[in-house]
Amino acid sequence: MIKGIVIKSTGSWYNVRLEDGSIIQSRIAGKIKLDGLKLTNPIAVGDEVSLEMEDSVEIRGVIKAISLRKNYVVRQSPRKKHQLHFLASNVDQALLIVTIREPNLKIGFIDRFLIMTEPYSIPVTVVFNKSDIFNTHDLEIYDELLRIYNNIGHRVIKTSSVTRQGLEELQSILKDKTTLVAGQSGVGKSTLVNAVEPTLKLRTEEISDFSGKGQHTTTFAEMYDLSFGGHIIDTPGIKTLAFSHLEVMDIAHNFREFFALSDQCKFANCTHRNEPKCAVKAALETGEVSLLRYQNYLGLLEEVEDQNYWERHSDV
Repeated sequence: MIKGIVIKSTGSWYNVRLEDGSIIQSRIAGKIKLDGLKLTNPIAVGDEVSLEMEDSVEIRGVIKAISLRKNYVVRQSPRKKHQLHFLASNVDQALLIVTIREPNLKIGFIDRFLIMTEPYSIPVTVVFNKSDIFNTHDLEIYDELLRIYNNIGHRVIKTSSVTRQGLEELQSILKDKTTLVAGQSGVGKSTLVNAVEPTLKLRTEEISDFSGKGQHTTTFAEMYDLSFGGHIIDTPGIKTLAFSHLEVMDIAHNFREFFALSDQCKFANCTHRNEPKCAVKAALETGEVSLLRYQNYLGLLEEVEDQNYWERHSDV
């Protein structure tokens, strides 16, 4: 058996980089055990796999097994809400690229992304891109979000591929790490990555003048080597994130500052809404917990409860 790392997923075929650096196009052999997860893509970029060479004219591999993952990031499939979609596995950290304008930041998107990385305590740096077009009001928003996310342990930086603000800092963050790079469509993710690592020449696309929304430029997840050390896993632009596969307590446990306070709540299964003697609500009153984060949390709880309700009553 030959070992390698999946560096690109195109649905039914996977590019696997072997230990000697060669890349073999490979497919899956039959059904691979998926830990009970209903997945649209059973193998993720970043997976360490074992394969055998196929007997054919072309040099192709057959993936026989996946090594134990140290972590992974999944989202609800945008097309099949009852299934999950792998973004990446075996990452050291994640880079979430957003901006405040062009397109406008969706309040709550950052917290939705963090729900995906928190189960494995994957460090996340939030990158506010296109800082060259921020006005005074935008900078005030940035300063407030910087305070909120710094307070719960996330790094926050400003970047611009035009003025090159923050590019050296971004390069130091990426150096010698395997980093999942994600962001909303249109935030300039590919342009920013190209500015940090010009040899990549990732395809870029301007925002649609008609809709004001970003266009998808990355179709499949793919791992790239960085000349200064490390790897990035570039992922398709995200338009929306939904969580029909989660329960209320999954949300509660993955807002890290809420979870840290939860052992002080009167009830062990406190949802931090209407329960008496709730430590999170007490911390909200003193300003220890962010009102914005709490509002985003309540919105996620309502969404999950609504989806679960309709799931249970869909056959009635």
